[in-house]
Amino acid sequence: MMPLQTKGMTLAFETADFQQLRPLLDNKTVDCVTLVDSYLKRIRQHQRLNAFISVFDDRARQAAAAIDLKIKTGDAGKLAGLVIAIKDLICIKNERTTCGSKILSNFIPPYDAFVIKRLLAEDAILIGKTNMDEFGMGSSTENSHFGAALNPHDMARVPGGSSGGSAVAVADGQCTASLGTDTGGSIRQPASFCGVVGLKPTYGRVSRFGLVAYASSLDQIGPITRSVPDAAMLLQVIAGHDRRDSTSASLPVPDYSSGMKNGVSGLKVGVPREYISESVQLEVSAAIERTIDSLRQGGASIEQTSLPHSKYAIATYYIIATAEASSNLARYDGTRFGYRAGDADDLESMYVKTRSQGFGEEVKRRIMLGTYVLSAGYYDAYYRKAQKVRTLIKQDFDRAFEKFDVLIAPTAPTTAFGLGEKLDDPLTMYLSDIFTVSINLAGVPAISIPVGYDSNKLPIGAQVIAKAYNEATLFHVGYFLEQESSAKMSDSN
Repeated sequence: MMPLQTKGMTLAFETADFQQLRPLLDNKTVDCVTLVDSYLKRIRQHQRLNAFISVFDDRARQAAAAIDLKIKTGDAGKLAGLVIAIKDLICIKNERTTCGSKILSNFIPPYDAFVIKRLLAEDAILIGKTNMDEFGMGSSTENSHFGAALNPHDMARVPGGSSGGSAVAVADGQCTASLGTDTGGSIRQPASFCGVVGLKPTYGRVSRFGLVAYASSLDQIGPITRSVPDAAMLLQVIAGHDRRDSTSASLPVPDYSSGMKNGVSGLKVGVPREYISESVQLEVSAAIERTIDSLRQGGASIEQTSLPHSKYAIATYYIIATAEASSNLARYDGTRFGYRAGDADDLESMYVKTRSQGFGEEVKRRIMLGTYVLSAGYYDAYYRKAQKVRTLIKQDFDRAFEKFDVLIAPTAPTTAFGLGEKLDDPLTMYLSDIFTVSINLAGVPAISIPVGYDSNKLPIGAQVIAKAYNEATLFHVGYFLEQESSAKMSDSN
């Protein structure tokens, strides 16, 4: 580990969360400038992981120096000294936002996203924009115009996607935390593959203003962190109503840290039988069983339940998401902004060549599928029917949460798979999200918690799911599991 030299002590900053760093910043044991320089050095040394598309060296150092002064005067915000990376489809004023795509490779937004304004208001330090599957379309971060990101636990394997760069940056100690987006599992699955905490909040809990849309009824911004308390602190800052997002919930944001450490005694936990199948890697199943046993020993009641329409989730998701992508990505035509083909003879050929050259293969595949399901003669057969099934999936969760406080399941059916292993088989790649897409269709929150490793020393994640706007319970259960997992790993060492 690369030590961070502080006044009279050494800190392994690569594994430290913000709960450990902030007291050191407050008592001047370490300063923000030194911390930022340490992260920047780490990013340079580990460039091969390809976690970042853009790195804000000067901006981060300047912000760190200003925040050091605020800490000295006692005027610093809640996140003073938190060095955070941002998935490269969240707009930052005057900083390149590419969405991992050639078509936006030189796009500079003229405004900050809602979540960026919230972070800056609390003195978080933005260190760069992270690599991702193009426009969020992928489960491996191999569909990036800027090259694949690599899993820090095994560089021959994927980090998951589409927020793979965000998960890699946190797992490898290139920042303290990051923001990702989750449309069908894009925060939780890479968090599972990289061994970090990943939260998908309730749809509407965090404003999407300034988020470049993939599928507008499914997208949600959330934190990727090294600990559950850090995730709770970040959500506390970025959550809340925003009049510029018509889907933003006008609900109070609770104190997520309150009661987090009270244990799980008395909680009712459901285990969906549809998430227990032969397709799940045996070591993943075993880790989930151990996680369930930990909850039982902690005083929670465990009972099997059913989400009967889960088997339709993948098909439903890939109709609705691609239809919305077809609509949202129509704006990238070379006319107003972004890449424009230079060898076009007329307007129509400019459209065709721009989109053919500017979009990658997976994005083009999804645009074509979405356009097809929205076309005359097929709309009722596919899109309308998918929306009806989505309602049934949501009703399954509604019924489950009448009885249970949380549901628990694997985050992904396997640990991280090999680079290139699934690129030529899109359907197999899509099935990587089999346990996550239904949560987005239902609009409920879920969190992935690291709960162990397989025989190849690859991380395994457990997914905890709660009813809408009940993220506090996710943090409650997640903290318990985090402590249990840490204790068992310490005992094994």
